[in-house]
Amino acid sequence: MVNARPVSFVIGLVLSKLALFMYVPTLVAFFTGTDGFLDFGLAVIITHVAAFLCLSLGRTKHFKLGVRDMFLITSLVWTIASAFAALPFVFINHISFTDAYFETMSGITTTGSTVLSGLDNMAPSILLWRSILQWLGGIGFIVMAVAVLPMLNVGGMRLFQTESSDWSDKSSPRAKTVAKNIVVVYLVLTGLCLLGYLATGMNLFDAINHSFTTLSTGGYSTSDGSMNHFSEGSHWVGTVFMFLGGLPFLLFVAALSKRDPRVLFNDAQVRGFGYLFLVASTVVALWLFIEDGYALDDAFRVSMFNIVSVVTTTGFGLEDFTAWGPLPSVVFAFMMMVGACSGSTSGGIKIFRFQIAVTLLHKQMMKLIHPSGVFVQRYNQRPVNDDIVRSVVAFGLMFFVTIIALAGALSAMGLDPTTSISGAITAVANVGPGMAQSLVQQETLLRCPMRQNGY
Repeated sequence: MVNARPVSFVIGLVLSKLALFMYVPTLVAFFTGTDGFLDFGLAVIITHVAAFLCLSLGRTKHFKLGVRDMFLITSLVWTIASAFAALPFVFINHISFTDAYFETMSGITTTGSTVLSGLDNMAPSILLWRSILQWLGGIGFIVMAVAVLPMLNVGGMRLFQTESSDWSDKSSPRAKTVAKNIVVVYLVLTGLCLLGYLATGMNLFDAINHSFTTLSTGGYSTSDGSMNHFSEGSHWVGTVFMFLGGLPFLLFVAALSKRDPRVLFNDAQVRGFGYLFLVASTVVALWLFIEDGYALDDAFRVSMFNIVSVVTTTGFGLEDFTAWGPLPSVVFAFMMMVGACSGSTSGGIKIFRFQIAVTLLHKQMMKLIHPSGVFVQRYNQRPVNDDIVRSVVAFGLMFFVTIIALAGALSAMGLDPTTSISGAITAVANVGPGMAQSLVQQETLLRCPMRQNGY
């Protein structure tokens, strides 16, 4: 049986914090004298009232959450928070609630697809709100990966279970410390990204927005031209911080506490992500240099930016990578599903699940060669039990079944196979851009002007 009171209380807490973040664009609208002050004020009041009701109904002396409660909270927090966060889009942009909810869910899940255009002339308050949503969504992904999903053993996440995943009274002080350190790391990296963008020519407003959406691997921009609107130096800054956003934040905390950066490099998942990024970027860059006549430095800049943007499911883009030829298209199709590291702000399947699959394949091959041998499957120098393997297999099966079902539904609506399949992948993996046969079809599918993703 679901504990309704604790669930209501947690939702109330989330809504109260969401309302507090709404004050930021409200103040921006007030001090800049632009649109949005009264609209955000109304959204703040509605969200505060809903939060107060949920907190009042959910207040209890005995606060205990079971596994089913945690599953329910994980789903409800995203869906309910998105409903209230969508209100400013309805009030300011005068779009339907359906479109506003799409925009908000795309932001909070750091997908990056958008229904909005004319970003260059849009009210600063709503542009900042979009970026804040993605920034909050990024830290939300990290909290789920570190504290919630390992406890629920979702998709093999128990492999990363630490004391920060244990919400018991015994381990709660440790969990709070780890959570606080992760937030500090997130803030520091956001600040460094902001400084990097400022140093490469962005104005303060653009730098703030893009630092939020880069580190959160979200992809929202303040311009219809996306990152094409800014300098080549900003492309390199974006590449670096998208890559950092794809790393496990718990390892950042460990590296800082031990004052040893080798903690990051010694992790199998980080090494796998790094090798994948370098190999894929080099292959695409050489293709652009040899086949498409790019200068070598431009080829590496464009390929590395696009590869890291897709593999971290950010969604920023430079040029239309679907026009580069068959080999890059295949590479990007694979990258759209992979995702970066667990415990990062990225979506996708995640590198570690592929690595566990490889270790399972190696174990099975050895069993065929040595039938009487005993082989222990290991990952990151830790044994991988059958429960983790089953969770990984179940997650992978569910991932691809969902893509097939969604692609089938899209094709039934009259979209071509390429658009249907890439649209399903980009939605399920939280990537943003897809691979359509025409830009018109892509806009119809994602309800997203390709200019937003740099196309």
